[in-house]
Amino acid sequence: MSGGFFITGTDTNVGKTWSAVALMQALQAQGLSVNGMKPVSAGCEWMQGGWRNSDAVLLQRYASSALDYEDVNPYAFPRPLSPHIACGDTDVKLAVILNAFQFLTTQGDCVLVEGAGGWFSPLCRAWDNAYLAVALQLPIILVVGMRLGCINHALLTYQAIQRSGCELAGWLAVRIDKDMPEFQANLDFLQQSIGSPLLGVLPHLPRADFAYLASLITLPK
Repeated sequence: MSGGFFITGTDTNVGKTWSAVALMQALQAQGLSVNGMKPVSAGCEWMQGGWRNSDAVLLQRYASSALDYEDVNPYAFPRPLSPHIACGDTDVKLAVILNAFQFLTTQGDCVLVEGAGGWFSPLCRAWDNAYLAVALQLPIILVVGMRLGCINHALLTYQAIQRSGCELAGWLAVRIDKDMPEFQANLDFLQQSIGSPLLGVLPHLPRADFAYLASLITLPK
């Protein structure tokens, strides 16, 4: 079992956070202590004396350890924009993120790091999710938002991960379009085209049921 995974997606709003929490619960069900991290977030509310992102709050809530918010989400920006714009004049330092990650590795067996947006989405003015994933040296789990156009996005992302030298541990199919035409045919094509295991198909749900979603996941080897 890896000491962690980097969760990336084919785009923004494809179900990365729900997938990450479901993975956390699936790993916890195996007796592991699992914590989550969202290094950079954009689109936050002011609460409890600081800017907080709803995705990062979920990762903090379902973690095995009681963690300070700043350890889960070192860089939280108020505006709901791409982080390289939302960061403004803030210098997003890779060393700060790596230090927070190293701390989280001491707090449990496994750390799930959720990126922002897709593989090449920028996290600041200087570097993107792909750069961070390589720096963290974690195997990747790809979340594919199942909707029209997903095949192109999924295969481009898959090829980019391969070129980066990172290991793709597996992928999750998330039914973000519950009425997607020919869902099964698209899923079958992706299974034949992506050379890493399908870890689960997560249904479209009106509200989160993480225990149920976790039951649908086959954990990477």
